Amino acid sequence: MASIYDVKPQFQALLRPLTNWLARRGVTANQVTSAAAVMSIAAGMLVYVWRDRPAVMLTLPVVLFVRMALNAIDGMLAREHDQKSRLGAILNELGDVISDSALYLPLALVAGFSPPLVVLVVLLAVLTEMTGVAAIQIGSSRRYEGPMGKSDRAFVFGALGLALGLGLEPGPWLDWLFGLLALLLAWTIVNRARHALAEEA
Repeated sequence: MASIYDVKPQFQALLRPLTNWLARRGVTANQVTSAAAVMSIAAGMLVYVWRDRPAVMLTLPVVLFVRMALNAIDGMLAREHDQKSRLGAILNELGDVISDSALYLPLALVAGFSPPLVVLVVLLAVLTEMTGVAAIQIGSSRRYEGPMGKSDRAFVFGALGLALGLGLEPGPWLDWLFGLLALLLAWTIVNRARHALAEEA
């Protein structure tokens, strides 16, 4: 299943000069991973505090784009600059789940959003990453299949934040959108499990 994750190599190529510059200055992959999580938590708190102001939704596309860049940079620092570590692997997986939860859960308190649907989508997002990691336990590689992986979620929520921040009115369409996201996330969980089993076999 196609996913925005498939364009990651091209995105990394654009960021490689910056990554090399950071490496020369002693910046580590773990520092970048931690910075992305802290930024996401701070942005989520901002959305929570200013949830009655539509303009705060513009925080989402900016933070999600920067976070995607930081995620690509920490991976390149680890692989291409000999910074792989057991701690880094843990931080990378936990950082993604913490960042997603911190950014998306506050939407449950924003007018126009259905709290149960927001919580359901966040829960399913966590499960998609757990499924990807669980594949390693059966001898498969870490699974990143879509259709609603981390990069795809970032695109959808970034676009949603941009639209609402620029004045699009919330309405019943939000329930339909989050219902669709839930279905796509469930499909992603099944897709990753299926690929993990097929690779192990």
